[in-house]
Amino acid sequence: MLKVKMRKIKIILITFILSFSSSLNSYSKSVPSSFADLAEKLMPSVVNISTTTTVVTNNNSFPFQFPPGSPFEDMFKEFGSPQERQSAALGSGFIIDEKGIVVTNNHVIQDADGIIVRVNGDQEFKAKVLGADPLMDIAVLQLETDEKFIPVAFGNSDKARIGDWVLAIGNPFGLGGTVTAGIISARNRSIGLSRYEDFIQTDASINSGNSGGPLFDMDGNVIGINTAILGRNGSIGIGFSIPSNSAQIVINQLIKFGETKRGWLGVRIQDVTKEIAEVEKLDKPRGALVASVAENSPSEKAGIKAGDIILEFNGKKINQMKELPAIVARTEVGKDVQVKIWRDKKEIIKNVILGRLETSEDFKISKNKENEKQNVDEIIENLRIAVRPLNKEDIKNRKLPNQTTGLVITKIAKNSPLAKSIELNSIIIEAQKKKIKSANDLRKIIKKVLNSNQKTLLLAIYNNQNQRRYIGVKLD
Repeated sequence: MLKVKMRKIKIILITFILSFSSSLNSYSKSVPSSFADLAEKLMPSVVNISTTTTVVTNNNSFPFQFPPGSPFEDMFKEFGSPQERQSAALGSGFIIDEKGIVVTNNHVIQDADGIIVRVNGDQEFKAKVLGADPLMDIAVLQLETDEKFIPVAFGNSDKARIGDWVLAIGNPFGLGGTVTAGIISARNRSIGLSRYEDFIQTDASINSGNSGGPLFDMDGNVIGINTAILGRNGSIGIGFSIPSNSAQIVINQLIKFGETKRGWLGVRIQDVTKEIAEVEKLDKPRGALVASVAENSPSEKAGIKAGDIILEFNGKKINQMKELPAIVARTEVGKDVQVKIWRDKKEIIKNVILGRLETSEDFKISKNKENEKQNVDEIIENLRIAVRPLNKEDIKNRKLPNQTTGLVITKIAKNSPLAKSIELNSIIIEAQKKKIKSANDLRKIIKKVLNSNQKTLLLAIYNNQNQRRYIGVKLD
């Protein structure tokens, strides 16, 4: 009797273990034994991109400097003549058409005088830019040749799941044809690099030079364009890719029109907080709160008002404020869309005919403000220097890590405490070991130092040779 019971228990346990393991298998895919076949198939479609840019600098034509205050200093200061030099940069890309259409990042080719694309490691072709989009950091090139190439296909990035295997191929540090593997670590990431961000995060190793290269799924389809990394000196297993579904819309527009044509609502929006949801009697914080409506915009013409909460756009629910701009931008210009809004504690529908972002006054004003902000020098009174924000062009020309932030020194007064230890065009990246993003960041830290007993400021800089070094300075 006991033996029969034990046999029954054993059968039950075995059945349970088998059913448990089969349920696990149904939720998982087998780990690839090798990526070799897939890599071999895809490598001919991934290209290395090298660009040259002319950089103009003002150099002292004399092999010496006059001592500060010397009467000869003013006499000869005009003799510093502009000097041109060629700056080179490297990146990656991939072929999407047999006629030699290549996709890469905008920052790889921005302001380039010449673009050379290397295919299969040994074939080199000149390339021209068909179109570029700084807002999503995408560029499309055309190889100047009649040869036929092997293209890759786009996959459906919306189906990519956290934990899926991915393959990155590119040109890190100029080492072309480099394959790395990993998984999708996260979705819908925003890191403040561009206006439209919905990055796929991956732990596949991505380094400087991988920019513009493809992120493949296990079917060999492109689900992302590798764009950014976290980590000053190289990959730390946190890389970011533009999802293929968003990228394809921009790529198709650049090929067809040579520019983008994004949908435009004409509203300024903000997050719906818990407190706002309570006041508006909304079931939970969701949607995008309209802070203001642009004059003569599609939204104003449709009757959308400040204080409305946009819950749905063209049938798509808006859970968070940041989702709305990307969804609107992907929608066809001139399309008549339904917008569900929350007003006076009830849902109502408004029909909006979308305008075009690039021709709107809002866009022109914001673009001008961005350009002005980048070019304006600010005075750091306590250091007696002038600075401007580091921009993408600086990062590219000086081959700095993509996420570098800081201030470029544009002027140094003769009586500056930094006069003997720093040179023009050096970049302040840290103060008291804290990252610097703006002149105000630096001013706040200086103020704290001045209120302390020590009064010593520790700066981290990149000098003109792009060497990172620390400088200690005593403040007055």
